[in-house]
Amino acid sequence: MHVESPTLESDELGRLLTTPDKNSFHRAIRRLYTLFEIYATTVPEPLPAPGLIVTPEIRSQCERYLPIADITAAFNRLYSAVLSYQPVLSSSPFYRSMSWADTFAALPQPFQFSPNPAQLLESLLDDRDLLTRFLFASFLPERFYGGIGRYPKQQQYIKEWLSIRKSGTVRCLDAACGTGEDTYGLALLLSETGFSPDRTGIEGWTVEPLEVWAATHQRFPHDSGREIRFRERTSTLIEQGLQNSIRFRCVDLTDSDLTPTTERHFDLIICNGLLGGPIINSREKMVRTVGTLVNLLAPNGMLLAADNFHGGWKQKCPQKNLRALFEQFGLHSFEAGEGLGGLKPD
Repeated sequence: MHVESPTLESDELGRLLTTPDKNSFHRAIRRLYTLFEIYATTVPEPLPAPGLIVTPEIRSQCERYLPIADITAAFNRLYSAVLSYQPVLSSSPFYRSMSWADTFAALPQPFQFSPNPAQLLESLLDDRDLLTRFLFASFLPERFYGGIGRYPKQQQYIKEWLSIRKSGTVRCLDAACGTGEDTYGLALLLSETGFSPDRTGIEGWTVEPLEVWAATHQRFPHDSGREIRFRERTSTLIEQGLQNSIRFRCVDLTDSDLTPTTERHFDLIICNGLLGGPIINSREKMVRTVGTLVNLLAPNGMLLAADNFHGGWKQKCPQKNLRALFEQFGLHSFEAGEGLGGLKPD
């Protein structure tokens, strides 16, 4: 289990990113060039372009001559060749895309320099900086995150709960922390309620190593504006030395070997944007994950779960079912801000 502590110092990404062999992509690039030439000379304008509204006709024509399956296979190979770990490909812009036109329209502007996917693939293999930014854009798109304070009612609930704990230490876990917004948000709440760094312990866990790196270094190579805003929001924590109380880890919450230890018993666990959404929604995974979180709770510990991202079209598990699951594992459930809470008996 890799652990990193927050720092503003830029760390090399060599541990996570490797150098791909361009020659091994020669055949895939040639095939994409051939398919694109057929597509471009067969269908009428417009080809994929920045700002293009993808109509059913454009999508159908693109898919007929330039199948997204061929493009996805080539770029999935790139992800696997560059990343030193097995990437979660369901997070990439190619996953379940209906056509190359749809994928192109969803790409950030720096990667829309050509409608030809072969040219994008070639450029990524030739330009390390462009490739790095593409990887972060693929797996850390801003739509996955909501910034610090995205659940204000939940934060107010936590603040009131912390105000009652006037003595002792507090250990907190942000399960499925993403790029650390809620993790740093917890640190801010602890500071505001009078908890000094020596009385706090905060961990952020995520399965994505690039998220751990971004949260640790507060860096977003693909989005400088987002990086500036993030650092401005957390600057007071750095000034107060509260980053020394925060640890980020790469952890799979569905791992059956994940068991509590002295360092892994938490008074407060938040798990936002995960339970019941697109990633963890099957009965088996839900039971395993909630069971793990309950095991990690200390007696009288509190588990909070909210989800503003997947309400409606992506929500796979109604809140009443999640609440029943909390109760199944012995938690006293209740409404808490934008989501649910569960209190573990003493």
